[in-house]
Parts: sequence; structure tokens; C-alpha cells
Amino acid sequence: MSLNDQLAAMRSHRNRINLYRQLLEHELPEHDRSYFEGRLSEEYRAFKSLTDTVFPITLGLPRKLSLSLQSAD
Repeated sequence: MSLNDQLAAMRSHRNRINLYRQLLEHELPEHDRSYFEGRLSEEYRAFKSLTDTVFPITLGLPRKLSLSLQSAD
């Protein structure tokens, strides 16, 4: 799968995640709510799996730096 295909798949998952979140903001029968929550969970897992594949390196702040930034607030 090319990078363009992977990015397109990520956008599709993101769009469906946003759709399910918007739907869950409304009053829904319990069986519909349960269905959309399940779909949201599946889409999030698929999105996370794809992003971990496309962007395997996580850049974060070193622990000392992040602690000093928190104390500066």
C-alpha cells in the first residue's frame, strides 16, 4: 500500500470517527447507541493501527524537559 493510499485510509477512518462522535451527541435508542459506540471503537483501533504503521517513531519530550515545562506553568 503506497503512502498516498495509507493517508487516504487514515482520512477515511478519521472522518468516520468524527461522524460516529457527532451521532453519539444526540439522543439515541440504546441499541443504536451501542452500535455506534462499537463502530467508533473499531474505527479508532483501525486508525491507531494504521498511524502506528505509517508513523512508527513517536517523538516526545525528554522526561526532565517535560517536568521543567510543567513546573514553569
